[in-house]
Amino acid sequence: MTHVLLMNPNHNAATTAAMCQIAAAGLGQAPAPWTAPSGPDLIATPAALAAAAELVAHAALPRWPDGIIVSAFGDPGAARLARRAPCPVVGIGAAAARQAAQTGQPFAAATTTPALAAPIDALMTMHAGDTPYIGCFCADTDPAALMSDPAALDAALLAQIHRAHAAGAGCVIIGGGPLGAAAQRLRTAAPVALINPVLSAAQALRHLMERDHV
Repeated sequence: MTHVLLMNPNHNAATTAAMCQIAAAGLGQAPAPWTAPSGPDLIATPAALAAAAELVAHAALPRWPDGIIVSAFGDPGAARLARRAPCPVVGIGAAAARQAAQTGQPFAAATTTPALAAPIDALMTMHAGDTPYIGCFCADTDPAALMSDPAALDAALLAQIHRAHAAGAGCVIIGGGPLGAAAQRLRTAAPVALINPVLSAAQALRHLMERDHV
């Protein structure tokens, strides 16, 4: 059995556990959890994203796994960690963008963190290839308040999904690792296909590890 590490750059162990459950469906096994030792429960500002990138990039791991998922939508520290890791490192944002781009349809992101719209747009565009990226559609309610109320969270995200659909999106990425459970809940209610970035990253990492072990 391979050893996969899911790194949650948010300082919230409950969120880590929920994301590990989602990732297990794509990996075929449960990943080991890692939760940021400090920082906010939910990364919602560029400063918090930058601080999380430092934690991930310089994380002291007891041993290197066979693969790593960086499970925050801005992929904080993923590229720098990959440069020193002897295993594949997959950020959930890049993985989701690549999956969306493969559909060939215009795509968008829906999320709860408007302060992160600019880095999200940059990450999506970087991995969109020739597929049109329409933009990031953000709820305007306090992100922390939404995370504490699943019904309000689902309603806020669904409103942004409908906005993205009206703007021409053929699929919508639910932009956030901590939003993974909401992405699963909203699949049947959404007017377009939804992409869960945690699941995207798990499937991408499994493919990379299987390819490397052929």
